[in-house]
Amino acid sequence: MNKSIADIRKDYCLSQLDEHDIASNPFEQFARWWQHAIQSEVMEVNAMTLATATHDGRPSARIVLLKDYDEKGFVFYTNYQSHKGRELDENPHAALVFFWKEIERQVRIEGVVEKVSTAESDAYFNSRPEGSRIGAWSSPQSTVIENRDVLETNAKHFEKEFQNSIPRPPHWGGYRVMPHKIEFWQGRSNRLHDRIQYTKILQGSWKAERLAP
Repeated sequence: MNKSIADIRKDYCLSQLDEHDIASNPFEQFARWWQHAIQSEVMEVNAMTLATATHDGRPSARIVLLKDYDEKGFVFYTNYQSHKGRELDENPHAALVFFWKEIERQVRIEGVVEKVSTAESDAYFNSRPEGSRIGAWSSPQSTVIENRDVLETNAKHFEKEFQNSIPRPPHWGGYRVMPHKIEFWQGRSNRLHDRIQYTKILQGSWKAERLAP
């Protein structure tokens, strides 16, 4: 055992999560925690781990950025031809994790994924900085390239091609994770953390239960 790694630990004592104080709807609970995270100036508050898997269950994970949420689900944008995009084509089930270390909280989300509408993808793409829009055209995401010059050359090409306006690439757009399970985790002392899990039930409502840490 690497003793220096094994000895790294932190005791959590900032807050607690009680069944009597939670919202009946997990999206309302998320909104409460989201506002608290914003007010607490959590760094990269919209960063979330996205876990996907192939059709035969081989998983992969990476950080993406939340760009919208409502009671339909949680939205992020990417290249549809990327590694995650190809896996979502094979297997439309995914999981998300937010970790807000400054307030000792996690949110775990599991659900089914769908592409957002063309109108939603267009609206978000057109709100992005020009450099990011050019970047969406310039990067053949997740493919092997010879060197960085490939990206720089592509960017110069598309800057020249799209001098007047930059359309959204057909291979780029949004996904929505539509949850059937959302867990709220509050760090507590001695690893006796608070965990409240909401599970969607057949009638479209949600059941909240406490999980052992």
